Amino acid sequence: MLNIFARASVSRVTDPIGAWLVRRGLTPNSVTVLGTIGTVAATLWFFPRGQLFVGALAVTAFVLFDLLDGAMARAQGSGTPFGAVLDASCDRIADGALFAALAWYAFGVGNRWLAVAALVSLVAAQVVSYVKARAEASGLNADGGLAERAERLIVVLVGSGLSGLGVPYILDVALWLCAVLTAATVVQRLLAAHRAATEVVG
Repeated sequence: MLNIFARASVSRVTDPIGAWLVRRGLTPNSVTVLGTIGTVAATLWFFPRGQLFVGALAVTAFVLFDLLDGAMARAQGSGTPFGAVLDASCDRIADGALFAALAWYAFGVGNRWLAVAALVSLVAAQVVSYVKARAEASGLNADGGLAERAERLIVVLVGSGLSGLGVPYILDVALWLCAVLTAATVVQRLLAAHRAATEVVG
C-alpha cells in the first residue's frame, strides 16, 4: 500500500540524490549490493547481541539504499533486466537476514514464541515475493496486498527500535502483526493470481 501512496513523495527526495550519485560514477547495481551487504552485516551483528535500538537505526540507514538504486536507474533513463533481478534477489537476502537475526535473538533470550513469529514472517515474506514473480512469469498479475516490503520493514524496525528503548512487549506485537499481515498478503496474491487466470481463460 505504501508503494502506491508514498512513491511520488519519496521520489521527490531520492531522485536528485540518485542523479548526483550517477554523476559521481556510481551504478545502481553497486548501490544495491552495498546496501544489502550493510543490511545483512548490521542485522547479524546487532540483533543477536540484543542491541535492538542501534540495530534498527543501522538497518534503516542501509535499507534506504533500496530507494536510491531506483532513483539512480531513473536518472540513467531506465533500469536493466538484470538490475531488476539483482534488486529483487538482494531484497530477499536482506529480509531473510533481518528475520533470521530476530529469531536468533528470540531464541537467545528464551522467547520461543517470538522466534516462531520471526520465522513465520521470514517464510511468508519470501513466499509473497515468489507468488508475484511466479505469477508474472505465467503472464498473470499478483501485485499488492496488505503487507508489502515497505510495510513489513516499518513494522519490524519500529518495533525493534522501541523494544531497544525499553518498551515492553512491543517487539512481540510487531513480529506477530508482521507474521499475520504477511501471511494474509500471501493469500491475497494467490487470490489475485487466481482471478487473473480465470479472466484469461474466460
